[in-house]
Amino acid sequence: MRERGMGRRQVLGIGGALGLMAASGLSVSAAFSRRPALTGAELRSDLPLPPAFRVPLPVPPVLKPVSTSGGADRYEITQRVESAEILPGHRTPLWTYDGTFPGPTIEARRGRPVSITHRNELPVPTVVHLHGGRTAPDSDGYPTDLVLPEEWQEGHGAHGGGHKMSDPRAVVTRVTRRYTFPMDQRPTLLWYHDHRMDFTAPAIWQGLAGLHVVRDDAEDALGLPSGRRELPLMITDRAFADSGALVYPAIDRTLRTRPGVRGAYLGGVLGDVILVNGAPWPVHEVDAVRYRLRFLNASNARHYDLEAIGPDGRRLDLVQVGSDQGLLAAPVTHRRLPIAPAERYDVVIDFADVPVGGMVRIANRLGSGRTGDVMAFRVARRAADGSRVPRVLSTDLPTWRRSEAVRTREFSFRAGRMHGDHGWLIGGLPFDPARSDVKVGLGDVEVWRLVADVHHPVHLHLVGFRVLSRSGRKPLPQDAGLKDTVSLRPGESAEIITRFDGYRGRYLFHCHNAEHEDMGMMANLEIT
Repeated sequence: MRERGMGRRQVLGIGGALGLMAASGLSVSAAFSRRPALTGAELRSDLPLPPAFRVPLPVPPVLKPVSTSGGADRYEITQRVESAEILPGHRTPLWTYDGTFPGPTIEARRGRPVSITHRNELPVPTVVHLHGGRTAPDSDGYPTDLVLPEEWQEGHGAHGGGHKMSDPRAVVTRVTRRYTFPMDQRPTLLWYHDHRMDFTAPAIWQGLAGLHVVRDDAEDALGLPSGRRELPLMITDRAFADSGALVYPAIDRTLRTRPGVRGAYLGGVLGDVILVNGAPWPVHEVDAVRYRLRFLNASNARHYDLEAIGPDGRRLDLVQVGSDQGLLAAPVTHRRLPIAPAERYDVVIDFADVPVGGMVRIANRLGSGRTGDVMAFRVARRAADGSRVPRVLSTDLPTWRRSEAVRTREFSFRAGRMHGDHGWLIGGLPFDPARSDVKVGLGDVEVWRLVADVHHPVHLHLVGFRVLSRSGRKPLPQDAGLKDTVSLRPGESAEIITRFDGYRGRYLFHCHNAEHEDMGMMANLEIT
């Protein structure tokens, strides 16, 4: 796990901000306010990178249930070490769900429960979180509810973390755990990933992420593109050693006892290879018709600003039909679409005006060099198109009003000190699983004001929310609909509103920059 020297762009990441702070006496927040458009430092791969748009886009396999009796679907997934050819001609060791990266896709129907038994054959503990799921607390994937591998010894750390914090409420199992998901929620694209305390970032980087789709009859009847014209697109970035192995700047390379990354990467780890569904800069052959593209940013820290550029250089419309928590009320048309870690956007692109043989490139306006490209579509043929994008997509979005809120809270997301070292804090405090941070009543409506120093994609477990404002102004076009992750830009504040319904119990809210959450930027949410 080696890294090359950092160039000017990487030095302007968190390492550069810390140097500025030390040299000038600035506060941490003041230093971070002088930042470029990305938060984090970029790792450089040690082997030649393949040309773009040569590798076919893979589509993750859909997992078959082991049982469908009793009105529920039951699945089994084994977490294990596997190797795969990600860069042509090289094998890459991975941590996988059922041997693939991304893991297999779960297809669920609204109101039909799903249970998944995970078996941990990896060398470290794991936790599975269904991101965006309306899930009871015992299956939500709390960071200390570990599944230990068979040979795990107590000396390796009580809860898999290096700070040895105790959690009297942790539920620890050995080898297997059954997670139950009611699926009582709007149709949408969810994703599942590891959520182990202090080690979420390297576990996701090693491959522990997969898709989970919820559908219902009302969405099926809309006429949106479907079948092979509906594509899940999990975007990640990685860096590779000359052996083909993944590079990650972990302090403890065994990922057993001491969490964290080396100093230059405290702001987040960025890779120089863009993967979509586990393939580098892939290309996909399409008909000259509408396609439904279901984007997920599963990168640890990298933000993207997506646009579709046709062969004549003109941009195609990105017609957004859904967000993190499902369909919008009506379509919203974008030319560029920013997407932060953990955000999902459900987008329709019409290739009808692209000539046969023409290529549409999905570009990243926040990237430079190779990270300025994401993937491409090559139009192969003319074809009939029976799909449509209706003017009304849904009528069930919540209409919470400020006047309904029983209280307003404010939370700052800022750099600070944690256990004598650099960390990331919410309200000035690093995460402690034994501390109760926020208590809300079941059914209460609240307004939260979130304030950032640098980029922080803030995620709430269990509930979706609406964005009310950004820095006192109206929300951005991409804030439409029901969200579960909001992207805060440097120095920005956002107001969100939600109703805390569903279940009583302990949940989390946190920054979904995975390195930030590993270094303290999580807080407990108790619903009573």
